[in-house]
Amino acid sequence: MKVILLGEIKGKGGEGDVVDVAQGYAENYLFPKKLAVAATKGNLKQLDERRNNIAKREAVRIENANALKETLEGKQVTVDATVGDEGILFGSVTAAMIADAIKDQLDVEIDRKRVELGKPIKVAGVHQVDVSLYREIRATVTVLVGVTAEAAEETEEAPAEAAEAAGANEEVAE
Repeated sequence: MKVILLGEIKGKGGEGDVVDVAQGYAENYLFPKKLAVAATKGNLKQLDERRNNIAKREAVRIENANALKETLEGKQVTVDATVGDEGILFGSVTAAMIADAIKDQLDVEIDRKRVELGKPIKVAGVHQVDVSLYREIRATVTVLVGVTAEAAEETEEAPAEAAEAAGANEEVAE
């Protein structure tokens, strides 16, 4: 089923894009949440008339995302965590914790869903984390987990050693 997106949907497209989606996805999710409309002749004609406004909004969004990227790129944030022996954390550091640290330390509001962490961080040390700002625009933030900025420079090898120790502990447990 062809639909016209009314906003950005991760993995599908941005505002004004005509995409093909499953009928159930359109009827049960996109239409009730007003994220898309059916791609009828009338709606396509309205889309052609709105293209100029959509392009202006897109340019503003890209400009804002690039400005935010300059603000975040290469910055460091510290996340406090309880660290046990051999640099292994009690618990883990999640995307929400990183988003909160960015807000507190850099005064930049980031949605936790934009923090691309993959798996939660379970080892103390220095970690590079990508933050998706808008479409393909990403910023890389350095996250210091359980260490201070001064100690981070001295212990950049610690995450690798701790990961090896964690692997050894898992082998012993088996």
